Amino acid sequence: MEDYVYILDYLAMGKPGYRKEAIAYGIGEDQFTLLELLPKKNVPITIGERVYVGKDKEKRDKIAKVKGRVNYEELSAAAHGELVYVIEDIVKNNEEKFVDFYNKCPSISTRFHALELLPGLGKKTMHEIVEERKKEPFKSFEDISNRVKHLTHPEKLIAERIVEELADPNQKYRLFTRAPLKK
Repeated sequence: MEDYVYILDYLAMGKPGYRKEAIAYGIGEDQFTLLELLPKKNVPITIGERVYVGKDKEKRDKIAKVKGRVNYEELSAAAHGELVYVIEDIVKNNEEKFVDFYNKCPSISTRFHALELLPGLGKKTMHEIVEERKKEPFKSFEDISNRVKHLTHPEKLIAERIVEELADPNQKYRLFTRAPLKK
């Protein structure tokens, strides 16, 4: 269960062809769970806003109810457009957690490392990351980009990987997200 979500889209008039109740789409901060939400009436909601959706209903100031999980293909076009930017914000806001990924992620097999699952990161860069983290653990995204030659935006690689995992229900390896709902 996610405690906080970031709003991807807000449909004040609801989904076309359904009851006319406002809905919002959000993405969870911890496991990147995609959720359909019922906002409270007459409460302003903005795209990219972080809202509480946890179990304590008294703390929910913007969301009346979590309708449930949704899969990537069920999101609105606007939510798809916002997704990568919101995920980048989540990754930057939780820098320590994702720098820790670069410091600790393991090999998957003798020939394949988890780092190679990041889009555009090949064996040469993977070996460079592994060698650098042996010398001293990375402290920040800036530290990673300063010490690894061809890795200028390590946070963007993680965000792109998260989008890939959300968009493809048949992903063999999930580094950051929950498996999608079975339909």
